[in-house]
Amino acid sequence: MIPHDTIDTIIQTARIEEVVGDYVNLRRRGVNQIGLCPFHNEKTPSFTVSPAKGIYKCFGCGKAGNSVNFIMEHEHFSYPEALRYLARKYNIEIEEEEQTPEQLQELNEKESLYNLSLFAQQYFTKILTESEEGKAIGLTYFKERGMRDDLVNRFQLGFSPVKWDAFSEHAIQQGYKKEFLVKTGLSIEKENRLYDRFHGRVMFPIHSASGRVIGFGGRILGNDKSFAKYVNSPESEIYNKSKTLYGIYFAKNAIISKDSCLLVEGYTDVISMHQAGIENVVASSGTSLTHDQVRMIQRYTSNISILYDGDPAGIKASFRGIDMIVEQGMNVKIVLFPDGEDPDSFARKHHPTEVESFLAANTVNFILFKTRLLLAETQNDPIRKAALIKEIVNTIALIPDGISRSLYVKECSSLMTISEQVLMNELNKILRAKLKKSSPEAEREAEVVPPEQIPSEPQIDTDLDSAEYQEREIIRLLLLFGSEVIHIRLNPADEEEVPVGIADYVVNDITNDEMIFENPLYKSIFEEYTQGVEKDAIPDRALFLAHSNPEIASLAVNLVFNPYELSENWLKNNIMVTTEETRLQMHVMLALHAFKARKLDRMMTETRKKLMDVTSPEEQGALMKSFHELKKQSILINKDGLGRIITR
Repeated sequence: MIPHDTIDTIIQTARIEEVVGDYVNLRRRGVNQIGLCPFHNEKTPSFTVSPAKGIYKCFGCGKAGNSVNFIMEHEHFSYPEALRYLARKYNIEIEEEEQTPEQLQELNEKESLYNLSLFAQQYFTKILTESEEGKAIGLTYFKERGMRDDLVNRFQLGFSPVKWDAFSEHAIQQGYKKEFLVKTGLSIEKENRLYDRFHGRVMFPIHSASGRVIGFGGRILGNDKSFAKYVNSPESEIYNKSKTLYGIYFAKNAIISKDSCLLVEGYTDVISMHQAGIENVVASSGTSLTHDQVRMIQRYTSNISILYDGDPAGIKASFRGIDMIVEQGMNVKIVLFPDGEDPDSFARKHHPTEVESFLAANTVNFILFKTRLLLAETQNDPIRKAALIKEIVNTIALIPDGISRSLYVKECSSLMTISEQVLMNELNKILRAKLKKSSPEAEREAEVVPPEQIPSEPQIDTDLDSAEYQEREIIRLLLLFGSEVIHIRLNPADEEEVPVGIADYVVNDITNDEMIFENPLYKSIFEEYTQGVEKDAIPDRALFLAHSNPEIASLAVNLVFNPYELSENWLKNNIMVTTEETRLQMHVMLALHAFKARKLDRMMTETRKKLMDVTSPEEQGALMKSFHELKKQSILINKDGLGRIITR
């Protein structure tokens, strides 16, 4: 268990903009920062980070929280796992009791897979650098390819022994379960025996965006054609190939700083580019690019350059996947290497400055590249050229921005020596067909459920006496200003104002009037403030923003988050602005009076209902007396506290 003091240190140290910035390309907007939400697919940024408050909120999907919540949501960690991740990030030592074998056994399956993957990486790396077999075979291979020691260490490269079950046997001896060895794909079970999937291969660990080892790629070094050149980890609970990009953990900061991502095919392509000083590079690991991979890149940049070898057939085969990137509104470019070269071989043969110069000189916009490549194959055949025009216009039609579409029509018109109007007519035809197609689809979806089975509208609670809003406002003020001080007169006749903490005043005022909260979450937060007042230790807002109860944490973020913050320039220019802070005492008093007024309304309504049910004159008299007293208090608090006149 992690001590509370350590949890407080982690929460106070973790900077929300740094934690989120590891996954999202943020840009400044006033005092806040914005970016594309990592939790849902969007093209216009609605994900907002408030460094001052240490929280984030997406105004598109509603996700909100602090640094701990973000890691929990993004990495699917438990609360303790997220705290440990942040502790590692900020070099905070966690002193907790050593886990017993029983506690280790209770670790959830996902964390067990992570632990085993890390253990495997450390084992393979140790074999590579310390064993005679690893040095002679694996390290020699990397040296022959010119890989520097610092890159071998940085990418945590390794070697799996030639022996069929060396790793599996070692892992079992160290207490790792057979079921997890099989689930990670590190071992293969045959006839009740375990065999190493990667035996005799150099190892490339695959990391998540947060740096955790989630899988492996292994390359065989011999020439035996009966074995696959590369073998990858199978899908598991922690490794999903379509959602993973090799090298993203090492590239994300460079991608953000350069506002550009280079996409290559394989592991060695990535490492060789790093060796050439180019770090904003990731690999799709030999698979076609997926929507999830595109979204991952889009969190950091809208500019992507795809690096190809000189094989036109391979490039044409990837056009459909690139069209998908265009559809996401990203700026896609192509770099074509000379025949017989790929990013790995080219980077190894040339000086880093030559590699950079080559990339700068040979980066071509995808649509123009595609037009030129297909145009060269038409050989002035009008039928093939007509097919080319349809192909290119279909790609242009995928671009979400109308201005960009118009510019590409103009450029492609010049390249294909065809009227701009002809292309525009064809483009408009495709766009109209898309719109027409979307409408019938909506109709068909609506017809899936027969009319008699369509559920009726949910009944909304229209309790006019509900204090939901008033309870929410009091909790919001406590979270934002609980530790602030206001000056009040303890008695109306007093001239002297006494400084009182807002949390102390609000808690005592509500408690003395024996008012209670109806909403269970508001009630829980108020009770924690009540305990804090009793112990003279007002809870810090950060406690609720990082609360172990995710419902309370989410509520706290939504209550304190304000997408509109006053610019510092107003203060610099001595512009007087009335804010909540400048009239804090008034807001607190109004909130308390409104809360009490609503509670009195509820009590009067309940008394009216009781009057309708009783027949005894004595009971009726008592209830009428109670009702008139409540109404008297209601009129008084509305008139003096809220400036309202009650007419009912």
